[in-house]
Parts: sequence; C-alpha cells; structure tokens
Amino acid sequence: MRYFINPFHKHDVSEFPGVLVPLSQAPHRRSSVTHVHDGPRKSEDGSDWSHGTTIESLRAEIDGDDSAGGVNTAYDRKSKVINRAIQDIGMGRYQWELFVLCGFGWLADNLWLQGIALTLTKLSPEFGVDSEQIRYTTLSLFLGLCLGASFWGIMSDVVGRRLAFNATLFIAGVFGLAAGGGPNWIGTCALFCCLGMGVGGNLPVDGALFLEFLPFASGNLLTLLSVWWPVGQLISSLIAWGFIPNYSCADDATVCRKEDNWGWRYLVLTCGAITFLMFVSRFFLFHLFESPKFLLSRGRQTEAVAVVHGIAFKNGSQTWLTEEILNQIGGDPEIVEKPALSTGEIIQRNLSKFSTARIKPLFNGRRLACSTLLIWFMWATIGMGYPLFNAFLPQYLANAGGSGSTTSTYVVYRNYLITSIVGVPGSIVGCFTVDIKYIGRKGTMAISTLLSGIFLFLFTLNTDSNYQLTFSSLEAFFQNIMYGVLYAYTPEVFPAPNRGTGTGIASFLNRVAGLCAPIVAVNAGQTDPKAPIYAAGGLFMAAFVAMLLLPIETRGKQSL
Repeated sequence: MRYFINPFHKHDVSEFPGVLVPLSQAPHRRSSVTHVHDGPRKSEDGSDWSHGTTIESLRAEIDGDDSAGGVNTAYDRKSKVINRAIQDIGMGRYQWELFVLCGFGWLADNLWLQGIALTLTKLSPEFGVDSEQIRYTTLSLFLGLCLGASFWGIMSDVVGRRLAFNATLFIAGVFGLAAGGGPNWIGTCALFCCLGMGVGGNLPVDGALFLEFLPFASGNLLTLLSVWWPVGQLISSLIAWGFIPNYSCADDATVCRKEDNWGWRYLVLTCGAITFLMFVSRFFLFHLFESPKFLLSRGRQTEAVAVVHGIAFKNGSQTWLTEEILNQIGGDPEIVEKPALSTGEIIQRNLSKFSTARIKPLFNGRRLACSTLLIWFMWATIGMGYPLFNAFLPQYLANAGGSGSTTSTYVVYRNYLITSIVGVPGSIVGCFTVDIKYIGRKGTMAISTLLSGIFLFLFTLNTDSNYQLTFSSLEAFFQNIMYGVLYAYTPEVFPAPNRGTGTGIASFLNRVAGLCAPIVAVNAGQTDPKAPIYAAGGLFMAAFVAMLLLPIETRGKQSL
C-alpha cells in the first residue's frame, strides 16, 4: 500500500527478509563478458552457473572486466559488482513486468508517429492547408522527438530513472489530450511538438532502464522488445478506421467545418487517453525500483543494495550483495558519505559521451571502424526512408499513388489497418531468424531491408488500391523485422565503454534524418507525387548495401 501512496518510496534491506545468502552459497553466473569474437565461457558441464564463490574470485572478475574502459573509480567498480549481483539473481517476474511497461514506450512512440500521419488527410481541408504543405505537421512531431530524446536522456541521470520513466508518458498524454482541441494548424503543430518532447524520451530512457535491470542483455530479448513498435501502429490504425471515415467531412466537400470534422480529433483524443492510461499503469499499478546505478552515483549506496534485494524478493530469488562486499571490492567505504558524482559531473559524463575521446575508441581497428561508420550510415538512411513512406502512407493510399484519382476514406483507413496488422508478426519472426546459422543478425537485416526496398518500388507501379495494399503490407512486415534486429545488433557491436556514445550518435542521426523527411517529401512531392517513395526505396537499398559490408556478426557471441 505504501508503494501506491508513494511511488518514490526509499527502500531498506529490512523490507525484504529471506533474500540474503552468503556469497559462498549463492548461485553465481560465470563470467561471460568476452569479446564479440569469443563464445561465452561455460563450465565443464556446459552450464553458465556455479554454486558459490569467494570475495577474492569476485574481485578478480571485477579486475578482469574491461567494461570500465580504463575508468577505475570506486563508483565504476561498485557498479560492476551490482551488475554481477543482478546477473546472479536471473530473469524473473520483475524484469518481465518491466518489459511490458518499457514496451509501452515503444508503443507510444509509433502510436503517435502513425497517429499524426493518419490525421493529415483531414487536417488539410479543415485548416485550409495544401495537401503537400500539410506534411510539415510531422516536422513538428520530429522536432519534439529530437528535443525530448536529448533532454530526457541526460535528465534521467540527474533526477533519476523513475521520474523520467513516468514523466515522459505523462507529458505525452497531457499534450496529446490537449492536441485534440487544436484551434488551428499552427496551434495543433505546437501541441504535437510538445507531446513529442514527452514521447521522444521513451526510447532512450526506457531502453537504458530495461537494460540496467536485465541479468544479461539478450539480443533476442532486445529484438522482442521492438514488437511493441508495430502494436502502436496497429492501435492507431484501429482507432482511425473507427473514427475518421464516420466523423469527417465528406470526401467531395468544398467546405470543411470543425463541427463536421471531429474524426481526427477523436483519434488524437483517444491516443492521448491511451497514453495517459499507460502512465497511470506505470505510476500506480507497478512499483518501479530506482536504478541502483543512479542511487550509487548519488551516494545512496544503502538504497542501491536494498533495490537489488527488492528485485530478488520480487523474483522469488536470493542475492549475496551487501554493503560490506561493495566496500571490499569498490574501495574506501567513505565514498558513501558523499555523492559519488555531483550533478555537474553527471552532466559532464553524459556530454563526454560525444567527445572525441569517447568517439575515437569506436574506430580502434579496421573492423570496428568500418562497423561504426556503416551502422551510423544505416541509422541515418533508414531514419529518413522510414517516415518518407510510412508518415505519408495514408496520403499515398488516398491519392492512389498520386494518379489524380482518389480512394474513399473508408477504404484508405481499412487498408492502412490491414497493413498494420500484417506488420506486427515481423518483429516476432526476427527473434527466431537472428539465431539461424548462416543467416544471423546481418543476414536477417540485409534480407528484410532489401525486400522492404523492393516492395516500395513495386508499390508505385500500379494505382489500384488492392495492388498497393498488397505491397504496403509486405513492406511493413519486412520493415519491422529490419528495425527489430537493427535495435538489437547496434549495441551488441559497440564495446561497453563506448556503447552509449555509439548508440547515442546512431539514434541522433536517425532522428535528425527523420526531421528532414517532411522537407524532402514536400519539395520532392511537388515535382512528382511518387518521388518521396522512390527516395525511400533508394535509401533502403543504400542501407542494404551497408549491411552486406558489415564485418562483424554477433550471433551466438557475447558483446564486450
């Protein structure tokens, strides 16, 4: 009950009786953090687990762990001890519940990306904006996404993961509900930008939080998390199909008044309500423990240990972690008497991720340097190619590929719904294909990206609605495979000390390229309505070539 009343409750180990066992008796996962070229170490019986260890063995593991990347402060050593303790607890109820709630962040991201795309055909006549210029509406959302990702990525290290985790969906829900009453085009775009600032923080905050509580960052599990992405599109498609054809101006109406065009507003209001309900679920129905690493960085070591005990308690497991063990391995116990990192130092650490000193190690050796450049290139090209097609797909379907004819609103949103349904299994299929011999991560990404690009070009060859439905559905299926595997592959390639830098730059390039997509779509579309689709197909093909050139395959191997 106290968790419901105070979701920011501070914990003590006394709240979780029966979870502490001596280090010498606790189940212990053998060290398996090795180079991507090495397989995970196993015991003679093939198991990754052993029973019991000593403080000397644990200290040797920490000393031999390269994940600090040359940084060997008391904070970094204690962080690695906490990582080891969470790994030894294993996957359990707490992580699976967190998987669902972090999935809400992925869901909300695409719920709004596609939801706003679905409003364009009806925003245009109501606000008297040209059908090409109305595409700048998505620019406002992407601007908010860029700002939100940058702001919340840093603030989660300053104010804590719990506050950032809940605030992102709260902001998106509030401004989403407000956007349903947008008075004019500029006002509506401003509200979309504000909700984007909330939604944009979901992927960096939720992803980092989920990984901090995972015993081991399984590539399959990271891929599976992306299944929430197409679910967001499916939900927005269902809502749009129910509201827009039935509560919008007639397709041939010369004047479109607000009172006759509530369909898109009902869509936005419903998406806002769903987002707010997801916030309520996170805040009131699930007790999120604060990140132990954040607590450690603020000098709250006792609470950090209590959180690990809380995870073990929730999972019905046990742990060996105590403050004494942390101090024995981490160094001088006085480190807990003051914050290990000040707010300024935390911000400096975040900003230093993008310094030349942090970027330079990503180019150590020809193979890693090549992989880094190719991965950044892939994220940028896909970041522009995805919204060039998907953010304007309702318009393409409505205009029958730009042939001058129009398709009824009902058929447009029905077809968009079918496309969304077909796309959902893509992420699930990707979870299985990434571990198939001779295919792996690289093969799955390359094949799905190639087919996505091919189907984009085929989409333009005929203006028949059923023909376009077929190829938009196939494109959505393979596109979701591609995105799911790309999200998992990227952090696996980068070494741990510089993983935040590598993935952060990749995400930044992806968002900035997406920000440019409406500009390209408006200007290219004025010349040829099919030009944005050709551009999207070409960008996917470029990403496919980059995938073929990737020198590192991470299937079945542990990352640094």
